[in-house]
Amino acid sequence: MKTNIKILGILSTVLLLGLFAFRPLEEKKVIVIDAGHGGHDFGATMYGFQEKTISETISKKIKALNKDSNIEIVLLREGDHFMELSERVSIINNLKPDLLISLHVNSSKNEESNGAEAYISSQKEFYEKSKENAEKIINGISGENLLKRKVTEAPFYMLKNSNCPAITLEMGFLSNNKDRVYLTSESGQNEIAANILESLK
Repeated sequence: MKTNIKILGILSTVLLLGLFAFRPLEEKKVIVIDAGHGGHDFGATMYGFQEKTISETISKKIKALNKDSNIEIVLLREGDHFMELSERVSIINNLKPDLLISLHVNSSKNEESNGAEAYISSQKEFYEKSKENAEKIINGISGENLLKRKVTEAPFYMLKNSNCPAITLEMGFLSNNKDRVYLTSESGQNEIAANILESLK
């Protein structure tokens, strides 16, 4: 009887060890990429370039470049159509992602203004995670081609109402010649997409 109990104990231990040895890797990280604007909402428009198109193109490149099985990229807007902010937030909150990145392009009356910057919400629940991710992404995409600007708090609707860490990422200024050339070139868009993706790992 004792022998049987001992054998059962050993088998239970082996089974538990087996379960731990073959347990799935950490859960997949879900990242929602929101291409800002769309449809009749062009966003910043200068020299024949539109913010809505640049943000959509880069969002698609991020998804296409992702080969990491532990990261799932979900595109909030695929195609050139208008989406209300409330509709975007509703989808985001149903998905419950690990991070939201809303892609935008800046513009200014001052043509010297340039570089990449990010905005986060001041809400305490997601503040630290939002800030940490925003700083990683800004550090990742800035360098020789893009000046590094600040991570700032802002009361934007999507930042305030998304129940997850959330970032509004301004990827450069259409109004600045150097930024515009980089943002609208195939190589520049590929590099921005690759650097954003790398920052998520």
